[in-house]
Amino acid sequence: MAYKTLMYTVQGSVATITLNRPDCYNALNRQMVEELLEAVLTSREDRTVRVVVLTGAGQAFCAGGDVRELIEHTGTLTLHVKGLLASLHSVISCICRMPKPVIAGVGGVAAGAGMGLAMACDLTIATQSARFTMAYTRLGLPPDVGSSYFLPRLVGLRRAAELTFTNRILTADEAKEWGLINRVVPDAEFVTTVRTMADELAAGSMLALGRAKRLLLMSDHASLETQMENEAQLIALSSQSADVREGVKAFAEKRPPIFGGQERGES
Repeated sequence: MAYKTLMYTVQGSVATITLNRPDCYNALNRQMVEELLEAVLTSREDRTVRVVVLTGAGQAFCAGGDVRELIEHTGTLTLHVKGLLASLHSVISCICRMPKPVIAGVGGVAAGAGMGLAMACDLTIATQSARFTMAYTRLGLPPDVGSSYFLPRLVGLRRAAELTFTNRILTADEAKEWGLINRVVPDAEFVTTVRTMADELAAGSMLALGRAKRLLLMSDHASLETQMENEAQLIALSSQSADVREGVKAFAEKRPPIFGGQERGES
């Protein structure tokens, strides 16, 4: 697919999706959302891709929804918003459900749906200059793109309420302190740090990482006993894999393992 609002590249086993509307801080319009859905589906289905990076071009990660486009659709705003969110929510589901790690590389502002996109990813690395804000209620809107699901899980209910009600802007260091992101790096080291983490994950067992990701998502609604049973089933299933045989052999031989990737039909 020829993308007009984003860039999609694959280097080695890492796919990078770059939101590319820097003139409007990578605000999400209908075309970008549809292209983003195509890109995440492509990265999910490409068996050569082991890790996905989501980032933004220019001075922002993503400023949220394109307000100018909302103004253009004032007469049919409800229909427009429902169509936009149908695709955008599919993006979030795909990011969360794909059996591959997804890293958000946040440089500059992540606001509204942009902050939601970052929260949906498995790991987030931000530049020192990054800023995070929910921004929804400023426009008279409640949160979307799963923000009301991810935010309390990451920072706790009280802090989630504060960020949502007041639209407080968090610095990168505050976001890390609150548990919203994983790492803060100097702007000059950002690209290298994101790539290094992606390469480290890509060298791991895709079977183990995918199943670990699934278990972490299950943990929100499962009892302790149910979750332990989920763990038992997946670890037993994994024990039959080539990755486990390689991991055990490499450990015994005191060398780094060389994992062959996800086995067909497994996730």
